[in-house]
Amino acid sequence: ASKATFVILILTKLYDFNLGAVTESSLWRSTDYGSTYSKLNDKVGSRTVLSYLYVCPTNKQKIMMLSDPEVESAVLISSDEGASFEKHPINFNILSLLFHPAQENWILAYSHDGKVYSSMDFGKRWILVHDNVMPGRFYWYDCMHFRLYILQQGLTCRAQRCTEGNRQFLFPGYVDTNSLVVQDEYRVTSGCWLIFIFSSIDMHIISTDEKQVFAAVQEWNQNNTYSLYISDSPGVYFILSLENLRTSRGPAGNLLVDFYKVEGINGMYLANKLVDNHIKTFITYNKGQTWALLPAPATDVAGNNLHCILPFCSLHLHLEMSENPYTSGPITSKKAVPGIIVATGNIGPELSSTNLGMFITSDAGNSWRQIFDEEHNIWFLDNGGALLAVLHATTPIRHLWISLDEGKKWDRHSFSLAPLYVDGVLMEPESDNHIITFFGHFSHRSEWQLIKIDYKGLFTRRCMDGDYQTWYLHNKGELCVMGEKQIYMKRRPGNRCMLTQDYSRIYSSEPCPCTAYDFECDYGWERQTNGKCSRAFWFHPNSVAKSCSIGQSFLNSTGYRKVLSNNCKDGGKNMYSPKREACRPRAPQGLRLTTSQGELSAALGSNVTFMLDFGDGIKITYSNLSRTDDGIRHIYRTTGIYQVTAVAENNQGSDSSILFLHITSPVERIYLSTPVVAVRGKEANLTIVVWPSHTRTLTFFWWFDNSSEPIITLEGSITHTFQKEGKNKVTVQVASGSTVMQDSKVINVKEFFRSLLLSFSPALDEHNPDIPEWREDIGRVVSGVPEEQLLVSLYSGLPTTAELFILPNDDTVCEVKIADLVLIKASREDLFHLSYCVCVSAPLVDSNAIHSGSAMLMLLSVVIVGLAAFFIYKFKRFAPVVTPPGDDVDGKKV
Repeated sequence: ASKATFVILILTKLYDFNLGAVTESSLWRSTDYGSTYSKLNDKVGSRTVLSYLYVCPTNKQKIMMLSDPEVESAVLISSDEGASFEKHPINFNILSLLFHPAQENWILAYSHDGKVYSSMDFGKRWILVHDNVMPGRFYWYDCMHFRLYILQQGLTCRAQRCTEGNRQFLFPGYVDTNSLVVQDEYRVTSGCWLIFIFSSIDMHIISTDEKQVFAAVQEWNQNNTYSLYISDSPGVYFILSLENLRTSRGPAGNLLVDFYKVEGINGMYLANKLVDNHIKTFITYNKGQTWALLPAPATDVAGNNLHCILPFCSLHLHLEMSENPYTSGPITSKKAVPGIIVATGNIGPELSSTNLGMFITSDAGNSWRQIFDEEHNIWFLDNGGALLAVLHATTPIRHLWISLDEGKKWDRHSFSLAPLYVDGVLMEPESDNHIITFFGHFSHRSEWQLIKIDYKGLFTRRCMDGDYQTWYLHNKGELCVMGEKQIYMKRRPGNRCMLTQDYSRIYSSEPCPCTAYDFECDYGWERQTNGKCSRAFWFHPNSVAKSCSIGQSFLNSTGYRKVLSNNCKDGGKNMYSPKREACRPRAPQGLRLTTSQGELSAALGSNVTFMLDFGDGIKITYSNLSRTDDGIRHIYRTTGIYQVTAVAENNQGSDSSILFLHITSPVERIYLSTPVVAVRGKEANLTIVVWPSHTRTLTFFWWFDNSSEPIITLEGSITHTFQKEGKNKVTVQVASGSTVMQDSKVINVKEFFRSLLLSFSPALDEHNPDIPEWREDIGRVVSGVPEEQLLVSLYSGLPTTAELFILPNDDTVCEVKIADLVLIKASREDLFHLSYCVCVSAPLVDSNAIHSGSAMLMLLSVVIVGLAAFFIYKFKRFAPVVTPPGDDVDGKKV
């Protein structure tokens, strides 16, 4: 609402259970603190069914409402607190809106189909930003840019558009979108949101105040607890503050950490920690450097002594935040009321969910009082000068309690004639109006009720100077808290005067001399039992000065760092502050070598850019000994696995890094080369030929017979022993990246066989190019052997050779006779050219030594046939021309 009025807008919906949809919606507006309401249906259109209502966070006079997408797609915009509306149709259905933290007219919208739209005029016109955006993964990054995640890529774009020219990719490779954490409840000094991205999904942001990150991290040895880590101001170096934080899961599955920042007191936090299987509440006054248990009250609400002695007994508080914005939750504090905390808790050895009561502190946690023995919702009234309490119950109530003296005395007031189920309270606690609005219902079937209460009558006048008193902020008597002495003002108990909105709570503040209490252990240092910081075993102090160059200086840590926002001066500051030292030459260390895309493979002929990383966040590249941002580029001309080495050296030493890079190219075709016949029980060689040739970059999968599991090799050849006689099928697959090619062959496996290696005149292939069938005809001139016992290897060795295999049939040994080989080609018309003499170049080969005698006889036969062929060729005038009968040869009939 504006300063002039207090406007209440209510959107109601009528749901028809028979139709299963909202059939009617109404917008109601009140400008008199909820006393009367006017219906605005004529302002938005009588047939418009409204879906959601949004208020601009930076200008509450601007309101946007969405229509029901089942009826129409439109937005209704008001610039006068809902007094009038303009309807603007849109061509997409809005699922959620995200307002800019500083620019009131800038909005991002997410549609049901995963698209992000932007508007620079508060929703009147929309432009498509990007599609395929991950749900909930688009954010305002700074004052002029937003950031979104598409699939596994992150982009940064200007607010007005996200074109190819202005987009910037966050990371070159894969991004786990579950690792993105956005702290959208806090703002940096520029007025824009701050985003942190972590590689671990077990890290959760708790707070980002003053650019310092409080993070809960689940470590390897923790199950239901987390550890609290606190960063330095840039958010780079984290130190452990508190172990074993209690956590739980909310209704939506979100992580809830029992950690609470006390409003109004700098550096003051509360946390619930697991100690010896007991949950206990701890408090810190110096941003987590030291923690202590809460002291219990001396008496209960009835004035009975409690006898609760630390550390065996203490006060424990429930620190969960309320998910209902119209209830206070179990713990409450306000920046306008420093030092006062009201919370639900119990007294004993540990935190419990039974025997709960309400407790209050007026001196920032040093002492506590019990105010109720039942759980209540607490609100601050009158600029924090008064307290309102309403019983937290599932039954209807009709009374409330108000205290003007920080909970020491409570006055009961009746706010309703009939008991009311209270669902929430509306108020402006830090304004000059004194209106409280309760909303709820009298029964589960009754209509909603709004009850307005004006508590101005509790006060007689405005407070004057004499109505205030001072109190000192302290920590168990120590007045220096966060490096300064602070004196606050508060209203004297019993004075029924109204506080003014602009009065100052802080009366005076002065810095204190620095002590060890104002410093925490620096990154890489650990607190010992004597209170001093010593170096951790894994930390090397010199590593923090990697960017230091000779001739310069750097600040070397003494093991301590000043607590952020601590205001101490002088004193022991010089003792604990970092010391400036001259840079000393050091040997290079931590060198890492990567490609620009972070991949370990590249295509043949492509440009590969290498990047150097020294391990300290500095990534630089060199080309020809000159620094450049483009990296060192190199083109590989042949495939293979290359060892790339980078060496950094100076006069102090050197460091090196090795990268194994796979250079690949697509496979065009493959051919499986196997023997036609193999002997059972003996190794056979199998080879796969790949075009083009690759070097150590392919994977080969070999299947033999009907095996379900392949043999995997990195070489294109393998030896295998066949144990089953008969036809054995061999299949091989060649994998190159995502490409897989396959070839198969059938191998005859026998106990033994004979083979005859034949050679042919070279001119035969010249006149019959790429026609392998002529070798098969060799089998036609072999007599005495059944056809099923003959196999011919078409390509064995040279192109003009063939190998004739004679397979045994049981124990029968066949006599092999070779017919006239001169006229062998006369039977094929496609080979009707010159025919030449076929000579035997090798004897019959027996696979078994038993048949060596038969082999000698066959060898003798082959020699005789060879001599006969020689004499025929020697004494003939010309080589015969083989032509079919009836054709002309030199003009004569044949």
